[in-house]
Amino acid sequence: MGKLKAFMEVPRLEAGYRPIHDRIHDFGEVEQTLNSHDRKLQASRCMDCGVPFCHWACPLGNKAPEWNDALCNGDWERAYRLLSQTNDFPEFTGRICPALCEKACVLNLTDHAPTTNRENEAAITEAAWRERYITPHTYERNGKRVAIIGAGPAGLVAANRLNRMGYEVTVFDKQQAAGGLLRYGIPNFKLNKAVIDRRIQLMEQEGIRFEYGVNVDINALPEGYDSYVVATGTPQARDLNIPGRDLKGVHLALELLSYQNRLLTGEVDSKDESAVSCKGKDVLVIGGGDTGSDCIGTAHRQGCKSVTQIEIMPRPVEGPEDPQNPWPNYPRVLKTTSSHEEGCIRRWNINTLEFLGDDKGRLTGVRVQPIEWQPNPDGGRPLMVEASEPEVIKCEVCLLAMGFLKPEMPVMPSNVVVCGDAQSGASLVVRAMASGRDAAIQVIKMQK
Repeated sequence: MGKLKAFMEVPRLEAGYRPIHDRIHDFGEVEQTLNSHDRKLQASRCMDCGVPFCHWACPLGNKAPEWNDALCNGDWERAYRLLSQTNDFPEFTGRICPALCEKACVLNLTDHAPTTNRENEAAITEAAWRERYITPHTYERNGKRVAIIGAGPAGLVAANRLNRMGYEVTVFDKQQAAGGLLRYGIPNFKLNKAVIDRRIQLMEQEGIRFEYGVNVDINALPEGYDSYVVATGTPQARDLNIPGRDLKGVHLALELLSYQNRLLTGEVDSKDESAVSCKGKDVLVIGGGDTGSDCIGTAHRQGCKSVTQIEIMPRPVEGPEDPQNPWPNYPRVLKTTSSHEEGCIRRWNINTLEFLGDDKGRLTGVRVQPIEWQPNPDGGRPLMVEASEPEVIKCEVCLLAMGFLKPEMPVMPSNVVVCGDAQSGASLVVRAMASGRDAAIQVIKMQK
């Protein structure tokens, strides 16, 4: 514990976001950073609790009290060594993790001002890259070969861990670059893709082989490998099959997000057939989660006229406490993201009935129904009932951000391990990374 009473004397300080009038004109990362002095002060707030609920809440089991203590005392290298023991890619989670650890922090219980673990994590890792604490290593080979199917966060962690244990690792991915949803689903304003490229280059230098543009059939895995790790994610988005679904202007969220990310890297151009443009248009986002929020931020940067976001579920409690899900569990409270701050009408308890279009097949609006949820007298899922008359929300672009369907996996041979979202269904990046680590452990055990 760096400073005995720092949690009483030092207030929580977040780095905050770039000004709205500045950030909505580019795809640079919106989050700012603190100077080294203030960052060490924030690390000093960690109480080094006897029962570290942060460690318990983190799917990776990050040892936040230990690396916060090292950071507080100015030992950035030791802080990174401690952090990287449990987290293969803290530069990813330091930017996009919802910080389950902070919600379980004892300081969150006492005054709703937890230690800034996520920001500290990002700062430690950037210092490690800057000061060259992170360098490529060579590992003695054990003669075993492993194929990783999917270069998303789960597959990358499994590849990284197995490579360090001496396995010859080949990663196959159907895309043109590694990262999965990190690259093709999360906007650059949250995660600059140079951050991913930097890590992949290091992994290649350490001996991992990447094969891109290869769509592997999991029922016919490539031959010549001792073990396989299937980390293909959840490629099928949940759709909305209602009248008018085929109108021009109705898109799955990833059609927008993936296109925009590819555009920024030059993988496609503005005239590509996959182009989705919100410029000068009224945009409706269906779905109230993080993907929907990413659509809002992307629409603003494309120059949209307006954005409305609707959600079929009730409005979450204002927080910071959730009576139905108390500390130290993650609270289900209203979340306002940087994208919401940039301008958005948000509505809850809205059911979508029909997409409306003109005689040229172009979307002009969406007919929706305000609803209420009532207890089911027979138990089970609450009943959806009409709350008022249907209405029309005017829009020229509608983005469906309603989550992803868990894939149905066939029965796999004994030398195949399934991990990440392919195993659990859509979840958090940090959980996918933890699953990738578990998959690597399974492969090591089956080889003994």
